[in-house]
Amino acid sequence: AQKGQGFSVQQPQAKVSVAVGETLTLRCTTSGHARPGPVRWLKGWVTGNKTIYDQSGSFPRVTRAVVDSDTDFTIHIRNVQPDDVGTYYCVKFVKRDTGEDEVFKHGHGTEVSMHDTALVPGVLAAAVMLCFLLLLLSLFVTLCLYRRQRQGGVGSPCPSRTVAMGSFPSLPLQCCAGTPGTPSEDAESSHLPSQHSSKEENDIHYADLQPLPPAPRHGRSPGTAPTEYASLRVAAK
Repeated sequence: AQKGQGFSVQQPQAKVSVAVGETLTLRCTTSGHARPGPVRWLKGWVTGNKTIYDQSGSFPRVTRAVVDSDTDFTIHIRNVQPDDVGTYYCVKFVKRDTGEDEVFKHGHGTEVSMHDTALVPGVLAAAVMLCFLLLLLSLFVTLCLYRRQRQGGVGSPCPSRTVAMGSFPSLPLQCCAGTPGTPSEDAESSHLPSQHSSKEENDIHYADLQPLPPAPRHGRSPGTAPTEYASLRVAAK
């Protein structure tokens, strides 16, 4: 009895979850010295327990992690099935004088549960699909903004400019740089004569028609009012 006082069983896993078909690992180590006797793994306790592993005997699905160790009794259970759900105990037995095995020390137990393997791939596939859709959406928004910026830079009119020349009053002028052939929205510009120049398209033309004082008629047709045309060209900044 004194020889077994410092003996202990360490079963560190409180709970373990596995999927059907996986390999279950149950950890158990011992320390100290005890009377001779085997170490076994039992499923369940008190009543209805079942021996899962014994140092003697044949257990096809169960193997030792460290073969022939006197302190490490960790085991691997292959091809786990739903019937394997339960609580497992690592138990140290000692031999009685009668030759029977008696429970000496045992671990706190490891509760084994099952989880569905289909959940993990399903969640992963959903996450991948969501990331792909977000990527497509960001690309679409970026493309729309780029096209709108390009269209706005080519077709938008320039801001109005104010020109003051000599005695002429300051008048706001509209330019349409980059959009040749587009008619101006200014009502007065529709009366200006057409100008063709080989210079840059962003030159600003200004015309003012003023009636001249009466002059002697020399063959003019009746009803024709004399006019004066002045053209000013200012380079747009």
